[in-house]
Parts: sequence; structure tokens; C-alpha cells
Amino acid sequence: MLPAEILRKVRRIEIRTSRLVNESLAGEYHSVFKGRGMEFSEVREYQWGDDVRTLDWNVTSRMGAPYVKKFVEERELTVLLLVDVSASGDFGTKRQFKREIQAEICALLAFSAIQNSDRVGFIAFTDRIETFLRPRKGKDHVLRVIREVLYFTPQGRTTDLKMALEHLNRTITKRGVVFIISDFLAHDFERPLRVAARKHDVVAITVTDPREEELPPVGLLELEDAETGARVLVDSRDKGTRTAFGRWAAERRLARESLFRQIGIDALELRTDRPYDLPLVRFFHRRARRLSR
Repeated sequence: MLPAEILRKVRRIEIRTSRLVNESLAGEYHSVFKGRGMEFSEVREYQWGDDVRTLDWNVTSRMGAPYVKKFVEERELTVLLLVDVSASGDFGTKRQFKREIQAEICALLAFSAIQNSDRVGFIAFTDRIETFLRPRKGKDHVLRVIREVLYFTPQGRTTDLKMALEHLNRTITKRGVVFIISDFLAHDFERPLRVAARKHDVVAITVTDPREEELPPVGLLELEDAETGARVLVDSRDKGTRTAFGRWAAERRLARESLFRQIGIDALELRTDRPYDLPLVRFFHRRARRLSR
């Protein structure tokens, strides 16, 4: 039985994200994420203007008159949410915790998918695969995904994105759209990410908190790594310390962005101190414009 607080959170997320889907994203999703191609629909008699390359010679020879194959867009997609549920997600110093934003993004993407009759799958990972929900349709399935992100207690605390991507590459053989939702505080995942990008349409969504990029000048701070438990005492009043911390965070960000560009995957960064709806809508718009050229 889920606690009442979690049920209320799930309901709030459902209402908020459903409204955003209906108001802002309903017309974008279909054009932004295409189906797998064209599938055969029927054979009909040739009409003036038909492409002669679609002639079905077997049927034509049997019927004694030209017939053509008709194709339609194969619309149905498999959408896979690969979500980092390691301990670093339980961090947030502003509007929300990173895990709460992850849950809302999962809901938004999943509701957009089911409105277009696409199937949604879900893989939650830490240093192991915590949950694997095979792609399915329907609102109940989406609500289960939201509950898993919010309420599920993972066994692991650290992040192994390499392992998660290797699992994805083994288990999801049908081409689909893969959203990787993480803070990307991980190492050595370039090779399986390249493999995933060749097989799927991959979108990387990074969720960060401003205190992961700069330190406030408030005095002595004991910083703890949420995943390993390691602690370090720093004097945030020291300008050199703050500068070094900011430089390290900037280098990490640039390395991540450079990797995504090299591999050729779309990327979006969301922050806990800012609303995510406008950046997400802008991302959909930009991608739709690019694909329409």
C-alpha cells in the first residue's frame, strides 16, 4: 500500500504534466519523434500518377492489369525511459529534489507517448538494474512508472551508467526513442552510449542543482558524497576554493556536452532552481524545426 503522501504526489504530477502535454506538446510529439518508417498497407489497381516503382509485379501478372503496393507510415514507437535512481537524486537546494524533477519528466514524456498510442518502457538503475518494466501502453502503466521513480527504494546507491546502457543494448533490440534521465555523475560510459545511439534515437536529459556547480560563501561546509558517503570539510569563504570548485564543475559540464555532440545525440539540461516546462517545450520546438528542414 502506497503512503498517502506519495499518492498525492503522483496525482499532482499527473494533473500538472497532463495539462502541459495537452496545452504545449500535443502537436509537437508526433513530428519530433517519428515512427520506424513505412509499412505495407494494401494492393490496389494502378491509377494515373502512381509511382511505377511501387508496381507489384506478381499481382500484376496474375490479374492481367497493373497493381501497386500502398504504404502508410508505421507510427507506433517504443519509448524507453532509462532513469538514474542513485542516491545523488535525493539532492536539491532550491525548488525541488532532482528525483522529483525526474518523476515529472518521466510523466510528461510517458503521457505524450501514450497519447500517440506509443509504448513506454522503464529501466531504473543505480550500480545495478533496479527495475525493468517492459514497454506497454496505457495510463495505468504510466502511473506505475511515476510511482517507481518517487517511491521505489533502490538497493544500490552509486551510479553505473555503463552497465545500464549495456543492459539497454542487450534487451531492447527494436529501434525506439531512449531518454536517459540522470545527473551524469558517472564515468566510462562513452562506448555503450555510442552503441545505443546507433541503435536508437537517444536523448540525454541532465538534471542538476546549482550547488553542484558553485559554492556559496557561507563559511565552513562539510560536503558529503551522497553515493559513497565520503566527506570533506571546505572553507567556502575562501575565494580560491570557490573558484576551483566552479572550474571543476565547468570542465565536467563541457566534457559532457562535448561527448553528446561527438556522438550526435540531442541533449537537454534541467535545473532544480528553475521551471522545466519552458526548456522542455523549447527543446521540442527546436528539434521539430530541425527535422522539418
